[in-house]
Amino acid sequence: MFLKNIQLQNFRNISNVFLNFKKNVNIFIGNNAQGKTNILESIYFLAITRSHRTHNELNLIKNNELYTKVSGVFNDGKNDHSLSILLNANGKKVLVDNIIQKKISNYLSRFNVIMFCPDDLDIIKGTPSVRRRFLNIELSQFRNDYVLVLKEYNKILKQRNEYLKQKNNAKFDRTYFNIITDKLIDRNIEITKMRYDFINKINDHLKIVFNDIAKMGTLKMVYQGFISEKDINDENLKSLLKERYNSIFMNEILQKTTLLGCHRDDFKMYLDDLDVNAFCSQGQQRLSVLSLKLSEIEVFIQEKNIKPVILLDDIFSELDEVKKNNIINYFNKDVQIFITTTDIKDLNKSLKEKADIYVVEDGNLVREE
Repeated sequence: MFLKNIQLQNFRNISNVFLNFKKNVNIFIGNNAQGKTNILESIYFLAITRSHRTHNELNLIKNNELYTKVSGVFNDGKNDHSLSILLNANGKKVLVDNIIQKKISNYLSRFNVIMFCPDDLDIIKGTPSVRRRFLNIELSQFRNDYVLVLKEYNKILKQRNEYLKQKNNAKFDRTYFNIITDKLIDRNIEITKMRYDFINKINDHLKIVFNDIAKMGTLKMVYQGFISEKDINDENLKSLLKERYNSIFMNEILQKTTLLGCHRDDFKMYLDDLDVNAFCSQGQQRLSVLSLKLSEIEVFIQEKNIKPVILLDDIFSELDEVKKNNIINYFNKDVQIFITTTDIKDLNKSLKEKADIYVVEDGNLVREE
């Protein structure tokens, strides 16, 4: 996977820029709030169709402008493909090879990226919704059918919650409600299976990766689903889940919301059987997240024969020299890397020697010769 070029129009504080990439390593240097992170965010946006920094996508549009457009060309190892996203107050339009895609699922999983940034610590310390969002985004890159099932699940969930609020209505139909619940159960099983499968693939690499970087302990990712892994392939699972939903029906009526489902699931990281969030230092937590994402790279390589583009947003300043070098060693696999930093001294000399370096100031970029 190699991003050949990207063009930004009215993106954050950048008016119009076209960048042509020829090297595997690209470094953006600048003081805070100059726009270097915006470059990485635009690459992430081009791949994922959403920002990693804001839930309000209109924030991506430059002040006093009506739209933003991000376009790029990448090579998937065989062929070049173009991607484009146009965003304005009316919504978002996505194109692949200049053809408008009616479904986001047809766009996703083509251009794969993995982002490392300081806010990643929220994957450990944040709420379950943050971790579910992380899982959903990463899985959507890995399998585009996951996006379709998740979209269906959310649609059914919304329908079911709206119906629960109408229980006191004389027209409430328990038979119809059970049909909605059956559909929700089917999607629950599909989503949970895909999540367990993905996490198991991550765990196949996580122990080795963490040990290579941190030189301490055994790291593991554990999914906390309302369906246990031992039950996920049980031929009677659907019947068992129907019973569970029936048993909490009155509670759901009282609370007017769906109390069971993968929309409430979570995962935790454990270091030598200790909850990383509760018992580990912030340094260990940061290394745990880095290892998690480095393990994702290994999953992409092993399962899809793809080396995703790596986005490193100011992550080296908080690491000591040994751990910096340990992480950099994981990128010596012919992967394309985009790095932001406020201080070039934070970076390995050999990494700088094979890089194109850009100076970023107030949304303008100049490549150093």
